[in-house]
Amino acid sequence: MIPRFFRHIRTKLMLLHMVSVACVVILYTASASFLLLYHLRTQLIRHAIQELETVEGLVYITVDRDVAVHEDYHNTPASKDVLQRMLEIRSPAGAILYRNALLGQNTLGGAPDDREGVGGYSPRQHVLEDGTAVQVVSRKHTVGATPLVIRLAYSEAPLWQHMRDEMAVLLMPLPFVLAFAGITGYLLAKRLLLPVHQMAITTERITGARLHERLPLDDADGEFAELAGVFNGMLTRLEQSFDQLRRFTSDASHELRTPLASIRSVGEVGLQRATTPAEYRDVIGSMLEEANRLTHLVDSLLTISRADAQQIVLHPSVFPVRKLMDECVSLLEVLSEERGQQLRVSCDASLQIEADWLLLRQALVNVIHNAIKYSPAGTTVRVEAQFPAEEHIAIAVADEGPGIPESSLGRVFDRFYRVDEARGRDTGGVGLGLAITKWVVEAHGGEVQILSKPGQETTVSLRLPVRCARGVVGDVSQRAKSVAATAKPQS
Repeated sequence: MIPRFFRHIRTKLMLLHMVSVACVVILYTASASFLLLYHLRTQLIRHAIQELETVEGLVYITVDRDVAVHEDYHNTPASKDVLQRMLEIRSPAGAILYRNALLGQNTLGGAPDDREGVGGYSPRQHVLEDGTAVQVVSRKHTVGATPLVIRLAYSEAPLWQHMRDEMAVLLMPLPFVLAFAGITGYLLAKRLLLPVHQMAITTERITGARLHERLPLDDADGEFAELAGVFNGMLTRLEQSFDQLRRFTSDASHELRTPLASIRSVGEVGLQRATTPAEYRDVIGSMLEEANRLTHLVDSLLTISRADAQQIVLHPSVFPVRKLMDECVSLLEVLSEERGQQLRVSCDASLQIEADWLLLRQALVNVIHNAIKYSPAGTTVRVEAQFPAEEHIAIAVADEGPGIPESSLGRVFDRFYRVDEARGRDTGGVGLGLAITKWVVEAHGGEVQILSKPGQETTVSLRLPVRCARGVVGDVSQRAKSVAATAKPQS
């Protein structure tokens, strides 16, 4: 199991910093050492060439026709102590004519080829039989009438030893460098992560009752400030959702309590006073009215809840807009006749749309029902289909009611909101119809617009795309546009 200390981000950053510093130091040491080795090899080859030039003047032929070299001469006084040369002289055929004592029984290669030492010096690397790596320089030379191939070599062992000493010197302070890098990396990581620590402390204090608090923002924190801004945006949305949920719960409880209290009150009064079947029927009828109101409220709450949980799936189909409008009007025609109102429909029969029939009917019924409830007797409620722009259809419901104050226009689609609280309860409204309508229209990719002139009229427009998001209807928009140009209002 990983210790808790190593789970912290600052610890991981510290270790990453130490590993990075170690890699840089090791890479630098290796690069510097091999660069030094390359430089020393170059110097060694130059020195070997100089020595070979000197050796050419020291080679002579003895009386017995053997090849000999004056070994007691060196190019510099310190060369004998610093670099011991190995010398080998061969005939062009490959016969060994001379080897000095330092070379012993080793050789500096096999028989020379035709190009070795011709026209200059031929440097190369060679490994002796005992495993010693040497740098060899060859050149063809003639002593008297005798052609020779002179090979001079120096061991690379001192070079490698020098390089190892150099690496040891460079790597010796590495533990101290890593310790310093670890301390500074830890402190730097702790300083950089301080905003996260502050955000964590603030977040621990935030509860459902303290959603108004926000994380501290500082532009100097860069990405952390951006993260804090994202969290603050989330907290704002959560606060709004909690406030909406609290209001919704409070309003729903209040709306449910009202019909239940009414049913209980009517029942208790009926048990105390009702004595005849006719009186009992009146009591039961009153209770049924409240039960119907309660059922309507529960159905609306269930629809809102399913919509919030995204459990309602659209089932689009293609149908005439006029058919939908006629059915909605027929459902509410009795109510309008009781109030002495007229329902007027204006739409071309050929205009079609693709949408979910049941949901769109519910949305339109809610709007028409509201228009009927708040319009005085003797007025006309107009239901019209318009074609304001390509790819969209607007179904407008206009009434001649008292209108909506400008201060309430932005809230009429809120759940349980009523412009006139007392009047809303008298008409049986619960304040959810327009909220459901707004959700249905937006689920189809449309929008709801409302215009009101207090004391004159109110128009609610359902602006819907001709093509539903889950399907496509032929060339409906073009056909609808041509139809709309010649459509005549029909009552």
